[in-house]
Amino acid sequence: MNDAKKQRTSLRQLLLKSDAAISVMVVLLGFLCGTLLILFVGRNPVGMYKAILQVVTGYTIGRGKFYVRYVGEWLATSMPFILCGLSMGFAARTGLFNIGGEGQYVVGITVAQFVALLGPQVPGLHWFLALCLAMLGGAFWGGIVGWLKAKFEVSEVVATIMLNYIALYLSRILIMRIPGTNTYKTLDFPATALLKSSFLEKITHGSMLNLGMIFVIIAVILYWFIIEKTRLGFGLRATGFNKEAARYGGISVVKSIVLSMAIAGAFAGLAGGIVSLGAFKYGRVLASNDGYGFAGIAVALVGNSSALGTLLAGLLFGMLSSAQPLMESNSIPKEITFIIQGLVVVFIAIRVGFRMFISYSMKKKTPKETTGND
Repeated sequence: MNDAKKQRTSLRQLLLKSDAAISVMVVLLGFLCGTLLILFVGRNPVGMYKAILQVVTGYTIGRGKFYVRYVGEWLATSMPFILCGLSMGFAARTGLFNIGGEGQYVVGITVAQFVALLGPQVPGLHWFLALCLAMLGGAFWGGIVGWLKAKFEVSEVVATIMLNYIALYLSRILIMRIPGTNTYKTLDFPATALLKSSFLEKITHGSMLNLGMIFVIIAVILYWFIIEKTRLGFGLRATGFNKEAARYGGISVVKSIVLSMAIAGAFAGLAGGIVSLGAFKYGRVLASNDGYGFAGIAVALVGNSSALGTLLAGLLFGMLSSAQPLMESNSIPKEITFIIQGLVVVFIAIRVGFRMFISYSMKKKTPKETTGND
């Protein structure tokens, strides 16, 4: 009996201390609520889980066959979610709230499209140059916010929201000035600008998975290395914890804030470049935001702004997005995926409530357990 009580106490302590455990709990809770909602509207929730299984493994229940193309599409769809999650997460680890990932993403798209259409058509160099400049464009857009925050104490939330609109409409103005562009699209990109990989297409049976996946993996590793293993990362995190203490310790707060937003912007800019050159064969005149930058906020929250957590959360959101058409084919409303995403974010946001409940439960039961042992 005492062993059982000790196990329950240990479990509560684990849940109290582990953000990862709480994230898993709220994701499961989100799916549970989604299941109940499907039942409420008179549908069979098995259809949702069949679609998810098909996306993640490629296995189609009923046909008994594996279609690896679904796995490739899932990974391709997850890439911008992961990168925009890293953008938000990097800023969050340094005490900033980067709600401007969408604007930085749009700048990345715009720069990548210009380089794709006007850059040197050299195989390998063309798309690599486009991605690098897309990152620099996103870094510049994020760095503006960091500079305003550091120099003039301008709220990064307000500044990034305003810059999101500026990026969108400035992109429209600039792209439409490219010769051959109409109100919807530009001319097709040259083949040297595309991120297509015959090898990845072959092993995933013609999916949209492309060379951008390599950059996503590198970005996740760099994120972890910078934040956890470098002096720069320590300075950025110290600034986020306490600016005055960081300044007293000899850390340049202004430099840290600007660098933090610039690096965060680079991740979002890379996402824009990968989507532009990997998912489309032509440049787009954006009529509205794609939403990846805003979704990145949710991804970072679910992933606790850690490298591995953000990677897994991005794969989760990519999975839900990829499963939408398959859910419809199984008579499940595609809006269910948006509801699940929203519920997961809401549950993550009330993480403090979970902590308070667990802490209260521990305090309430500890005296009884102690009395029983006596």
